[in-house]
Amino acid sequence: MRYEDEIVGRDAPKEIRPAAEPEAQGERPPGAVRSTLLLLRDVAIAFVVILVVLQFVKPTIVFEHSMENTLHPEDYVFLAKQAYNFGDVEYGDIVVFASTLIDDTGMQKNLIKRVIGMPGDIIEIKDDSVYRNGVRLFEPYTKDGYTNGELAPITVPPDSYFVLGDNRQQSRDSRSAEVGFIMKDQLMGKVVFRLFPISHAGKVY
Repeated sequence: MRYEDEIVGRDAPKEIRPAAEPEAQGERPPGAVRSTLLLLRDVAIAFVVILVVLQFVKPTIVFEHSMENTLHPEDYVFLAKQAYNFGDVEYGDIVVFASTLIDDTGMQKNLIKRVIGMPGDIIEIKDDSVYRNGVRLFEPYTKDGYTNGELAPITVPPDSYFVLGDNRQQSRDSRSAEVGFIMKDQLMGKVVFRLFPISHAGKVY
């Protein structure tokens, strides 16, 4: 039996929900704001860390041949800038210092050499060898195994150092009047690590 007011073929009435209000233009959900703040925090931390690291370490590129075979042109090394604020210069240290030499662009040249003599030492070069305080030095790091030229005994002044390149035949160093003794305040730091080339990465001696 069918009544006249019976609804046939229609779905049951559905619950009507109010439409969600549109987000205000330009408003970000809380998650996006948090992600942005975290990103800014990480960038700021990284920036501060880099600034702190650069106060102690300086990346440097070798350009000359004077330290072969220990260091070569295009070697990328790290310089410990504060090494001599917290410690003493030692024999054999490889140091970078400001010289009075001028490069092709008119800029002051920074040189990289090995410390051979300390204040008060008597340095002499004869018979293809370096003598310190009368004792012949054993220098396996030199490129050719000998030191050319001669130098009469000379005393290293106070607060100064006598430095030589490992490639003695192609190095302007303390043997030359152009370079001479290196004052302590000329030192820019100690070479401690080679980063590139990767095949030779590691501590530098």
